[in-house]
Order: sequence, then structure tokens, then C-alpha cells
Amino acid sequence: MGSHSENPESPDVTEPLPTPVTPAGRDGLDAILTRPDRAVIALDFDGTLAPIVADPEQARAHPDAVPALAALAPKVASVAVVTGRPAGVAVRHGGFAGVPGLDHLVVLGHYGAERWDARTGTVNAPAPHPGVAAVRAELPGVLDGIGAWHGTWIEEKGRAVAVHTRRAEDPQAAFEALRDPLTDLATRHGLIVEPGRMVLELRPPGMDKGVALLEYVREVHAEAVLYAGDDLGDLPAFAAVDKLRSDGVPGLLVCSGSAEVTELAERADLVVDGPAGVVRLLRRLAAHCSAP
Repeated sequence: MGSHSENPESPDVTEPLPTPVTPAGRDGLDAILTRPDRAVIALDFDGTLAPIVADPEQARAHPDAVPALAALAPKVASVAVVTGRPAGVAVRHGGFAGVPGLDHLVVLGHYGAERWDARTGTVNAPAPHPGVAAVRAELPGVLDGIGAWHGTWIEEKGRAVAVHTRRAEDPQAAFEALRDPLTDLATRHGLIVEPGRMVLELRPPGMDKGVALLEYVREVHAEAVLYAGDDLGDLPAFAAVDKLRSDGVPGLLVCSGSAEVTELAERADLVVDGPAGVVRLLRRLAAHCSAP
């Protein structure tokens, strides 16, 4: 009973790694396996390491995610969780703090505006954008003005604010009805709207997962990178890996597959079956990479 935890004798560990469908993806995987100590493994949180749930406050990392990361992290240059959540929230929901083997892990929260480092256990962050407080104050009135869309709700994210429609009677219709008014609200206060899986996030411009990933990969002088994501907000990170490839840094794009978003699967070198598939891939990488 309970969740299945893999061990070194598990078939998931001893099976061969899946083969990416693109030459660039195969080159990226080869580079990671050849020099894992120069590779960055970067992963989204919600939908990639953690299953999507109706209430994001209840989201937790897949039960085998931390053991898989702890097995892989000592063999690579770094593991980076790149998320739109506040860094501290992702650390708590992921269970990343104080885990043996995860001293090479960083969490780039709020699309890189915040950073938690396992070595210090602290979060570094600049002052929040003033537009977020203004939007937060006006948002309930905007939602009240669209009274037909019961079931939408607001998630406070510190440096951003998100409106979820997953609980609405017609989630997709609510999503579409809110897109324009929320875009107008965001624009008035110098913010942008980032659409996701039944969620619209209002946040400051200038930072996205692609910017965060590029800066981090360059900071640690990585010679290969893997990025895994599941949602539209991960497309900038996919573009960043394409940019790194053009600069001579091999990369592997992994989609944590779902029926809700197909754009990433179409761009990915490798598609796995949701967070459970991501965990299996991490386990297999750990088994096939040599320790530095």
C-alpha cells in the first residue's frame, strides 16, 4: 500500500533511457551522459515534478521526485527548479530542504526573480513590483463584474497574482471570458498576463523561465542542459534551450505530457507521461550517469 518508491533494483532504473525523437535531443542526452558534472537539469514544478490539483496550495511533489533528484543531483553540475511560484513555497511543497544529496539544488522562483539555494537555505529576492499590489486591490471588483463566472478564485503569489478557472462550471469558457479584462487590468498597472492550464497569472514583465534558465546556465558555465516542463509558461524555457543549442551548448527538451496542453509536446525532443514519467526519467538518468 502507499506510493511506489523505486530503488536501484527497480526495472525503471535498469531499463535503457528513452531515445529522443530529434537529432538535437539525442545530442543533448549524449552530452549529459558523457559529462554529467557539466550538465544542468532544470525542471518546472507544477505539472512536472508535482501533479496538477484543483487547489495549488495542496500541490505536492510526486512522492518519488525527491529521492530521484537526490540520486541524480550529486552526479550533475546542478539541479534547478524553475517555477512561477514563490521560491519558498516551491521548497515547502517540494520537500527540498535539508535533503542529503540535494546541496546542488536551487529553486528559481517567480520566474527567476527569487532564488533559494540549498547550500544556504535562504531566499534572495528584490523588492516587489508596485503594480502587483494595485492589481491585487482591484481584482475582486473585476471578477465581480463578470458575475456569471462562479467558481473562479484568486491565488496570492507574493510577486504575482493568479486567477484560476479550474473549479468553474465551464472552466474553458471562464478562462476565455476573463482573458481580455485581466489583460486590460494588467496593462494599466505595468504587468503582463501569462496564460496557463486554466489559470491566468498577472505578473511583472521582463522575467520569464527562459530568461531565468539562460542566466543560470551561463552562471554555472554548463556544457549541457535538460529542461522539463508541461505548460505554456515553459515555452520561453524551451526557446532558451534552442538559443543555447545555437550557441553550441547541447540541450534536451522534455515535455511532461498532458491532455490539456499540446504545444510543448509538439516542441519537445522527448515526451513522458506526466510527473510519474519525469520521475522515471530522472531515475534512469541517475543510473546511467557516472558520479564526478
